Amino acid sequence: MNEHTSRPEWAPNERADEFATAYVKGSEIAPKASPRFVKRKERSVAEYVEGVRNNDRTILAQAITLVESNAAKHMETAQQILNELLPYVGKSVRIGITGVPGAGKSTFIEAFGQFLCEQGHRVAVLAVDPSSSITGGSILGDKTRMENLARHPRAFIRPSPSGGTLGGVHRKTRETMLLCEAAGYDVILVETVGVGQSEFVVRGMVDFFMLLALTGAGDELQGMKKGIMELVDAVVINKADGDNKPKALAAKEEYNQFLHYLRPATPGWETKAYTCSALYGEGIEDVWRVVETFVAVTKQSGVFDTRRRHQLKDWVYAMIKDYLETSFFANPRVREKLPIIENHVMSGTKAVTQAVQELIAAYESRE
Repeated sequence: MNEHTSRPEWAPNERADEFATAYVKGSEIAPKASPRFVKRKERSVAEYVEGVRNNDRTILAQAITLVESNAAKHMETAQQILNELLPYVGKSVRIGITGVPGAGKSTFIEAFGQFLCEQGHRVAVLAVDPSSSITGGSILGDKTRMENLARHPRAFIRPSPSGGTLGGVHRKTRETMLLCEAAGYDVILVETVGVGQSEFVVRGMVDFFMLLALTGAGDELQGMKKGIMELVDAVVINKADGDNKPKALAAKEEYNQFLHYLRPATPGWETKAYTCSALYGEGIEDVWRVVETFVAVTKQSGVFDTRRRHQLKDWVYAMIKDYLETSFFANPRVREKLPIIENHVMSGTKAVTQAVQELIAAYESRE
């Protein structure tokens, strides 16, 4: 045995010749150095475009992160990506789904999404989580609640914080929809927080808008906001199973009576109520048939394309408002004066109107 080679202490002496285990002195493994943070290489616009077109989920998710970022560099790159992908967008059916908490939106979307995937469709779910008014963060629990759909190879789920945006829809949801369409997803489901009349924001970016409701319509209709009912193309009463089924059918009739007297949200389309059980998968196929009929009817009448064009115009105004708000609060003169003026307003020493005029004057000042 080589002089630099030794046997372990636990090797049996009486069988030294037969025992093969040995180690070489001085060959101990040096301790590993602390791992260093390796900055990820930035992708080019062409790499993002190619990755999205090939439905590379990692690149698609990174592209959506760029779209959601407020950093000037990221926003510029995101717009370049979107411009390159414009020829490949607009070929999906965009469906907005809203409803009060407890209506089973996540359960319904998972059942609906799985059904569509099994039918050969590719489904993207943009699940908007409520943002905390304190931290600005979100729970982002939709992937947890939609475990089966999240694992389906034909589905893509992207939870995004609402960021306090009216209607609970992230201000970049429109751009995210375009990225998903370019990646080949032909059904886009937008789940909203569900905050009543402000859901008109969702109506302005989808083709078909659905309200998920519960039984007990008699009591619920008393407090139902007329505004939200005039925005939807269908009311779907979930949890129509077991002992609850008769109540769901009764609720369906009450909703239909109520809807009969309202102006429909889409010209040439009659909004009606339907029942389903997302838990047991009952009525899901019927809901999809309603959507398919809606798309066929509105495309034939031209309403579908007209709505899409108007949505693009609304998008222009939304982006202008977003830019002006960001520009206003980023202005150094406004940032300097804002805390002082806030204190004056809260202490009652300055009227709100005067405070606003001073801030606008500071913003418009060229000094």
